[in-house]
Amino acid sequence: MSSIALTALAGLFAVISGINDGGALLATGLKVPSIRPVTGVLMMMAAIALVPSVAHRVALTFTTRLATMEGPDGQVAMAVAVLSALAVVMFLSNRGRPTSLTLAIVGALTGADLGWGVPVSYGNVLFVLGVALAAPFVGALLAVPVSLLLARLAYGRTLRQWHRAGFVLQCLAYAANDGQKMLAVFMLSLGLSGAPLSTCVAMAGLFGAGAVYGLPRAGRLLSREIIASRPLHGVTAELATGTAVLGCAAIGAPVSMTQTIAGALIGAGMAGSSGRVRWHAAMKIVLAWMLTLPVSGALAAAAALVVRGVIA
Repeated sequence: MSSIALTALAGLFAVISGINDGGALLATGLKVPSIRPVTGVLMMMAAIALVPSVAHRVALTFTTRLATMEGPDGQVAMAVAVLSALAVVMFLSNRGRPTSLTLAIVGALTGADLGWGVPVSYGNVLFVLGVALAAPFVGALLAVPVSLLLARLAYGRTLRQWHRAGFVLQCLAYAANDGQKMLAVFMLSLGLSGAPLSTCVAMAGLFGAGAVYGLPRAGRLLSREIIASRPLHGVTAELATGTAVLGCAAIGAPVSMTQTIAGALIGAGMAGSSGRVRWHAAMKIVLAWMLTLPVSGALAAAAALVVRGVIA
């Protein structure tokens, strides 16, 4: 497959990642007016551009641990996986149900590899899925003690300071973990084994454009529909999510920032009163997550079989 076409696809993937993930990163702190949305987008872009030069273990999980993604076969399988994952995520997002692009790409990679005949490491796939499914629950559990602590320590200007710290932590966590699915596609399309700064800067710019576009819809869903959100809930979710996602990055396990934020918001709401959680809206998102991986995998497997039959 043409590296130019795959690079263009990688750029589109970065934009869609910004639409799907960027708004969720910003949404948790919208009710704490200490970081303007434009500043927040720039902070996310800076983290995405700089962190991979220090740590890109999660990107290597996508390119080497899940399957052997090398040579022309690996490029075709990756292209089919990306297109399938984007199709599923865009379909759900257009219906107001932001889902996990990470789950989508893991499912699509597995399906595309099977359909194309690329060897799959089932042990690593199960490990990644297990950690990804556990991340929202970890975020929710961490949010409970964080919420209780902030309720005693944070108020007024102090809460704004906690918000700034939590948002920085969240940006670093995203760049070290969930955001590296974008880097993995660029690495394969350009034949890279590392994370050159020029590539990461271009990737960050594309992500930022998508984040600005996707902010309103993701902001409504996460900060209004899941719980009757207060500023304390948003700051709690940032700190709990950042901690959980960084921990997963340390073991090279990609997890969904959107999923973990949603879990942390639910945990923050339940720390005060379970009545604050809008379970109907939360269950709609959970249903979207449950559909994402199997549908992405099936679609990618079918597409890979068709492409393989045409080429052969």
